[in-house]
Amino acid sequence: MKVYQLKLLIIVALSIFIIQSCSDDSELLGVENAELRGGRGGGGNGGGGNGNNENLSNLDSEVLENWNHLLCEIDQYATGMRPNSTARSIAYIYLASFETAVPAMRNFHSNEKILQGLKIDQREKARNINYELALNKALSVSIDHFIINLPSAYRAKISELEQSEYSRISQAQNVSNRVVEDSNEWGEYVANQIIKYAQTDDSAEEQILDPQPISYVPPTGDGYWTFSAEPERALFPYWGNVRTFAIDPNETTTVEPVAYSEDPNSNYYQQMMDVVVSNNTAREQDNEDLWIAEFWSDDVEGLMFSPPMRQVSIANQLIAQNDEDLETSLHLMLKLGFSLNDAAVATWKYKYQYMVMRPSVYIQNYIDPTYQTNLFSLIPWPNPTFPGYPSGHSCFASAAGGVFIDFYGNEMTFTDRSHEGRTEFRGMPRTFSSIEEMAAENAFSRIPLGVHIEMDCSEGLRLGYEIADAVNDYSVRQ
Repeated sequence: MKVYQLKLLIIVALSIFIIQSCSDDSELLGVENAELRGGRGGGGNGGGGNGNNENLSNLDSEVLENWNHLLCEIDQYATGMRPNSTARSIAYIYLASFETAVPAMRNFHSNEKILQGLKIDQREKARNINYELALNKALSVSIDHFIINLPSAYRAKISELEQSEYSRISQAQNVSNRVVEDSNEWGEYVANQIIKYAQTDDSAEEQILDPQPISYVPPTGDGYWTFSAEPERALFPYWGNVRTFAIDPNETTTVEPVAYSEDPNSNYYQQMMDVVVSNNTAREQDNEDLWIAEFWSDDVEGLMFSPPMRQVSIANQLIAQNDEDLETSLHLMLKLGFSLNDAAVATWKYKYQYMVMRPSVYIQNYIDPTYQTNLFSLIPWPNPTFPGYPSGHSCFASAAGGVFIDFYGNEMTFTDRSHEGRTEFRGMPRTFSSIEEMAAENAFSRIPLGVHIEMDCSEGLRLGYEIADAVNDYSVRQ
């Protein structure tokens, strides 16, 4: 071979090597830049049709807030869910939300590491995801599944909001069709994995389909709760067996209720008398106690959302008041859902353990046969169809309140506008100087409403804070 030919071959070989090296360096740089942006590839927040791979702490929570608002709206029309099935649904809906977005949450890890049986294959996620669009799809799928018995007009609102949020997000960020498709597939996949996980809880799934089983016959005894007609049959009597997330009801503590007595000098009788006085005075004077009773009632399907969903409404207002980013909001809603779910399980376990009767039955038998609760003006069947001790309202209030305190501290000015503008009942906003004050007012509102005695409310409030402590200790932080 001649010298000039050899030189030519060397030059060509060197050229190929340099080109390949530059290409490799470019690819490596691209990967490193993608990792710095918090994703596995693609651009930043909507640029050039790419996915939204930035850390979610840089994004606002509008997509989540809009879905929270719809959930509160449609919940009041979901018959046969409240309060237990509703509390459970809230937990799984926000578990799906968190798991959809956690790959873009730098300081958090999946619940898969903690919850036995939860399986989410990260290989199902494309390289380039817009997490707001993925959340939009996950919320749509999970809400459509878990919120049951909705009239068609209200179920249609789920798909309407999904389309509205898709248009808002994709247009504002100029998201490509490929990213839209991949994001929707990821959100739908995660939601379906959460649904599959929920369906492995046989006890809950069976009771949702048959919330008032004819197989349950309540035990009898002095002062025991019972029912006198089929519509009053026990509601969710086996709910104490349902799956929990942070604390099993066998791990919670309980305080024995005040002993039943028909003696006018007994503590039990006096607590019943307090209900008579508070209930009747509130109605006769149309005073602040009646406002408090109706403001916190949330007992009436078709008129108000359920007691657990009231806490979602409060959380959504706190998110807006504190201008929370998407990452913090998802973490808050995850913790809130777990707290409400575990509160329902523990409370219903103890309700059917102690079987404490409702005030109206005792009062009509031993104090005033003409007694009517202040709930009677709002609902034709004013006696809740389950035992009274401990109070579910009270437990939901403090279980949520304890989570809110963990995020925001106790002392804060907060105005609850959940029922603002309602005229069918007293829903004017009320302002509080602390979370504990708000939770206590919610809990003890059941006395002037006429449906609980003091010990029901006190024990529910205590138990809820105990559950919140366990939820606050449950950590998904890295």
